[in-house]
Amino acid sequence: MLNPQQLCGVLNIGDAGCWTQTPLLSPQVFPCHLRKHLITEEELSMTNSIRVTKIGFLVFGALLLASATWAQNCPPAAERIAKAYGLDSWGQIDAIRYTFNLDLPALKLKLSRSWVWEPKADRVTYEGKDKAGNPVKVTYVRSQLSSQPENIQKEIDPGFINDQYWLIFPFHTCWDTGADVQGKGMQKLPLGKGSARLVSVKYPSAGGYTPGDTWDLYVGSDNRVEELLFRHGGAQKTTVTVTIVTWAGYKKAGSLLVPTDHRGTADGKPVTITFTNVAVKLTGSDTWVNAQ
Repeated sequence: MLNPQQLCGVLNIGDAGCWTQTPLLSPQVFPCHLRKHLITEEELSMTNSIRVTKIGFLVFGALLLASATWAQNCPPAAERIAKAYGLDSWGQIDAIRYTFNLDLPALKLKLSRSWVWEPKADRVTYEGKDKAGNPVKVTYVRSQLSSQPENIQKEIDPGFINDQYWLIFPFHTCWDTGADVQGKGMQKLPLGKGSARLVSVKYPSAGGYTPGDTWDLYVGSDNRVEELLFRHGGAQKTTVTVTIVTWAGYKKAGSLLVPTDHRGTADGKPVTITFTNVAVKLTGSDTWVNAQ
């Protein structure tokens, strides 16, 4: 079974490996080790359908970004990408809804998890199944995570972190101030034909679940990510070391641009990650605005 730390290796997302000041409207401090998750080699103990086998992706806590704060530290290459996905409008988002779907046939891994996240309230609602396959629906406040039941702390919240990072990864290129972001000019696409601007995001070699991870973003002239190449950089054993996926199926949810379709390979084996049922609630409204 995958425990939460091993989960970070399945859909691992790199990590700054330290305590980091997260620029929020009401600044809070979140541990970097809560920010990452990959596809790993065992099983997140929520259910067979909630297994995750370390591929590589990072995430961190509540994220209501104050633009005046992140703008001071965001590398220009990262800022252009994040703004293309709607970072300037993040403060208008009261809630975001989405379902994360993963299919990795070589590892017999298929899962689906549904979330409603209210960043300003730091509140998360999960709907899916538990480790016995029984339906589960829970709501919790992440700032009170230590007082929550064990299954929320060790199973549900790690899944939330992983899936949220997949959804809004471009914003993390600015938010994760411990990462080293470098523009490396035009490079050949790892999957498709042609070339794109390579922006490499590398996390420190110490701390976190799987330190030393590198995210290579292949970015088009419109500052949208076209392909992602992830390399696991730590000493921790992972089922998947290199993940290469496309970024496609773009939809607008309010002012946010969301890639809903990622297809490619995990150590050469086919993998598909998609998002469905994506919608947002904007400040002052109770109406869901569906991504389209």
